[in-house]
Amino acid sequence: MIKIPTHEAKTHLSKYLDRAMRGETIVITRGNHPMAKLVPVEDVPRAAIPQVGEMLDERMEIPGQAFAPLSESELGDWGL
Repeated sequence: MIKIPTHEAKTHLSKYLDRAMRGETIVITRGNHPMAKLVPVEDVPRAAIPQVGEMLDERMEIPGQAFAPLSESELGDWGL
């Protein structure tokens, strides 16, 4: 458990939220008086974050031709 003043909590909230999500308890103080406690929420299920190339549990396949160089007319269409 760590104690931090309210200004520190406000200035670096994201950092302390990350620490709380990893299991730390952060007590926010005003002066020397504890005002609030930042703790992880244990019972909230986290949604899976899709990995690159995945969409709704289905893999997205990119054909090899997607990486082929563009023809002169295709480059012209793009103004290149």
